[in-house]
Amino acid sequence: PLTWPRQVLALTDLPDSVGIDHPDILKLFPSDAVQRAREIKQGLGNNVGTGAYTHSQGAKLFRQDVVNFIQQRDGGVPSDPDLIFLTNGASSAIVMVLCALIADESCGTMIPIPQYPIYSAMIDLLGGNKVGYYLNEQNNWDLNLQELERSLQDAKDRGIHVNSFVLINPGNPTGQVLSKQALQTVLLFCSKHGLVLLADEVYQENIYMNDMEFVSCKKAAHDLGLLENDAIELVSFHSTSKGIYGECGRRGGYMELTGIDPQVKDQLYKLASASLCSSTSGQIMTSIMCRGGPQPHEPSYSSYQEEKQTLLNSLKRRAQLVGQGLDDIPGISCQPAQGAMYCFPSVELPARAIQAAKEQGVSPDTLYSISLLESTGICVVPASGFGQKEGRFGFRTTFLPPEEEMAKCVQDIRKHHEEFCSKYE
Repeated sequence: PLTWPRQVLALTDLPDSVGIDHPDILKLFPSDAVQRAREIKQGLGNNVGTGAYTHSQGAKLFRQDVVNFIQQRDGGVPSDPDLIFLTNGASSAIVMVLCALIADESCGTMIPIPQYPIYSAMIDLLGGNKVGYYLNEQNNWDLNLQELERSLQDAKDRGIHVNSFVLINPGNPTGQVLSKQALQTVLLFCSKHGLVLLADEVYQENIYMNDMEFVSCKKAAHDLGLLENDAIELVSFHSTSKGIYGECGRRGGYMELTGIDPQVKDQLYKLASASLCSSTSGQIMTSIMCRGGPQPHEPSYSSYQEEKQTLLNSLKRRAQLVGQGLDDIPGISCQPAQGAMYCFPSVELPARAIQAAKEQGVSPDTLYSISLLESTGICVVPASGFGQKEGRFGFRTTFLPPEEEMAKCVQDIRKHHEEFCSKYE
């Protein structure tokens, strides 16, 4: 973890007498961490600590920090703290929105294939319909309008009322970073068909290609004139669990509503109120992530920036090492990890392996993944858990372990693949 955010969080949890107001506090903590903790405590209210409930949408000060972050990121596109919900990671926000969207078994949500399983699982739980649109693996997991129209029309022909569209950018499990043009294709598609766009943007800080940048759906919509014309309904998600912070256990995140009817916002507020509020520690971490670390004139600035840059540079090297290393293995094809934290290679499997999996009642890539775990200790997730085209097999792997371990992992995967294919020839 990054040092400075943890220092601030520790100070917000400590009683003032042994924390920010202790006479020797500057011997233990840097002054900028003490000052930020003091501001956070004031934002929570006098004599109210981190163990207390907040407003159900989150503390107003923290929501304003989110607003400032969004406006700076998007070049001044306006945001409103009353349309920000601080949530337990992005996951609880996604669940809230899907609960509002899926009224009965006639409702459908368009989801990418492959996709992060929270969407498919929640749609099933709520009794809705998954309407899959395929990403193009041969084109770095990009999307195209023809496939979107095909998917939507197919659902309509089956009597499904499609009311929403999920976009994950950067991609999970696929690791692609969508261009502004691709985003605008999706935005115009959703505007044309009256679909609420759910923009899962939790990996927006994880960009590894020098010639690529993250563009938010809100910024792309603004540049198309859709916000000015009230022609798009958009819910955007972000989280402290990913990026450079990686504070997944803190359960910090937010959603922003754009172009959403006030009556719908009121229903989402009721859902948020049912859980009283999100984790206060998660709200604080979200505030720190959005407001940013120490400023250039403050004492912790250099060390904080060095930690962040060191981690980002290491992630870039690991993304290259794993993506290229897997793609170099005969029988395995892996698109470059442009962003996020994953590679999603396809694996060619012998016919006898596919038959053996069928006899065991498991998917072929589950058979492969279990074999990999048993022979090397490397744990990957079968690609079948994310959805994929018929006849494709593969797995998702992260590249979060240390660089020296990842290099060995790639070699172990190569050795296992050779032995697995030989076994089932």
